[in-house]
Amino acid sequence: MFFGSGKQELSVLVLRDADGIADAVRAALTTAPPEERPGLERAAALVAEAAAATDAELRGRWVREHLAAAGVEGPADSVTAIKALRKAEPRLSLLGAVGLAKDAEATRPGAEPTDHAG
Repeated sequence: MFFGSGKQELSVLVLRDADGIADAVRAALTTAPPEERPGLERAAALVAEAAAATDAELRGRWVREHLAAAGVEGPADSVTAIKALRKAEPRLSLLGAVGLAKDAEATRPGAEPTDHAG
């Protein structure tokens, strides 16, 4: 007999398309007239910044956005926040929600870096 909730674990897959965008911006820069170059150079810098974000940072941003939409303030790893995440995404298991919340807290702007693997 199988014991458990029967709930399938929701996996969060981080997809990145920054490389393709960066290639397109670099290609545009090679043929851009002088008046377009500053804007394209700024765009290239923004794409590079976005590409540098870690998967944990992207997951943390996703959590913070969902908590903000739900009106939840305070730590992302609080009981209230975990409940809000699971309500927003019913396929998210408790373990998955806690992991995402830990990413959100660890990557929160102004958070102290941690030295443990998570």
